[in-house]
Parts: sequence; structure tokens; C-alpha cells
Amino acid sequence: MEGFLNLNKPAGLTSHDCIARSRRLLRLKRIGHAGTLDPAATGVLPIALGKATRLLQFLRSDKAYQATIRLGMRTNTDDLEGEILATQSASSLDLATVQTALLEFEGKIQQIPPNYSAIQVAGKRLYDLARAGETIQVPARTVEVFKIEVLDWHPGEFADLVVNIACGSGTYIRAIARDLGIILAVGGTLAKLIRTESCGLQLADSLTFEDLESQLAQGSFKPMAIASGLGHLPAIALPATIAKKWCNGQRILWQDITNITSREDPTRFRVEDENHNFLGIGHLINSPDGNLLIPQVVF
Repeated sequence: MEGFLNLNKPAGLTSHDCIARSRRLLRLKRIGHAGTLDPAATGVLPIALGKATRLLQFLRSDKAYQATIRLGMRTNTDDLEGEILATQSASSLDLATVQTALLEFEGKIQQIPPNYSAIQVAGKRLYDLARAGETIQVPARTVEVFKIEVLDWHPGEFADLVVNIACGSGTYIRAIARDLGIILAVGGTLAKLIRTESCGLQLADSLTFEDLESQLAQGSFKPMAIASGLGHLPAIALPATIAKKWCNGQRILWQDITNITSREDPTRFRVEDENHNFLGIGHLINSPDGNLLIPQVVF
């Protein structure tokens, strides 16, 4: 039981809850996930099974979400799970004004994470400090939003904006909802969140727990192949004799760099044998003797 599970996380469960339930269903201890989802959020939660847990660090970091942002309301958690701090009519807003404000959130931006988040400060989670009543000044950090697309608009006292957001790792959609409300001077909070893509896995291909239980009962469940989450990495196919050295953890002098662009920094590769069996992850470095392929993870 090795590979990846593209889980459609249900609302009401933490990511840790999903790991625990997956362990019970699959009868497997070695399980990990990529990219925490808040309990109220649903959608793609990539789960690594068995030895695939060693590859979580190499998965793609970009993500995509469908978010409903409620304007005219502020909460202490920046979503509807929290306590309402203030309300203000958003009835004067129109879609054109909102779309102009959204432009502020595309590209590389500075973002302050929500006070109720899993980020650690002095060894403690922010949500634990917030629940204890402690006020912590969280420094802003740089995140990247590739694209925001408006899907729907419902004006009113509390106006609901539905958007698709494609972004890089570490981006808080709750913070975008909060900050959009600040720019528009009416307050904003996240009303609903669905992760539609993570680590290259798509919502359309995901399994619910009910799907997983059904497939397990029928004996038809098969994890996604270990290499399936690594398609973004260029591949190097090693001849049999060299592949054996690689599997023993040896550095390989590799001169065949056709279609590989030389870079100053080490470049990661998906390493395979001649039959395209996955062997691990390596990177190339320049040495006096030529290009050295250095093992990072060997299977």
C-alpha cells in the first residue's frame, strides 16, 4: 500500500482527523498529508501512503480554491466559524468596485496570517494563543497569488462574492477575505472554501471517504502511483548498471544532459530506470569532473 490518495476532505474534520480515519480504513500506520485544510473547508487533501511519505516535500506547492467571501462582516477567525466582531452594510458595493479592489491581491503580496492559524510563534500555535486571549503581532510574509477569477456576485446588506483563486504555498484565503473587506471599508470574512487543486491533484479526480470505503470493500482500491505526484519534475532514465549504483546511494557522473538547462542552483530530477520504474529523487551539481547526480531520496 504505497502511493498517493487524492482525498476529498469533508467539512467538520481537521486534516489530522482525516489522517487518523485513513489509517483505520487502510490499516496503515505510515500516512501523511500535504497542505493543511481548515475544518470548515472541503476539497483536495493529498495523502501519501507508505514510503510515499518521503516524497511530500517534493510535491508541487501551488494550489487552487473556490472561495465565497462575505462582505459586510468581520469575525475573529476571518471565517464564519468565529465570533462576529462587527457588521456594516455592503449594499452600496457594486461588482466593478469589488473587481478593482481584487487587483490588489494578484502577484506577490504581503499578507498577515489570521490570528487563528496553525503557524507557530515561540513554539506555540497561533490559534492556541488566540484562544488563551493573548494578542500576538504576527509579521507579514510574502505570498503569491497567480490569478483571481470572479464566478458569481450576490449584492445585498451582506454581499457574497464567489471567486476562483490560484496561489502559491502559504497563502491564506481567509486573509484575502479579511483584507478585501478592509480595502472596501465594510469588513470581510470567508463564508465557504473548497480546495479544487493541490500538488497537481484535481478535485474532479478525488475520492470521498464513502468512495474509499466502497472501493476497499470491493477490493478495487489502488493508490495513485508514487511517481504520479512528481510529473512536474524532469526525468532522468538510468541504464541498468548505473541504476544499480544509484540504488546503493552512489553519486553518478552524468553527462547526458540533453534537454536539461544548466542552472546555477542544484536542479531536482525524477530518477527512473530504463523501464521507467521510479527510483527516487536526485539533483545535479557541477563538479570539476562534470555533472554529478546526487541522491536525495532513494527507493
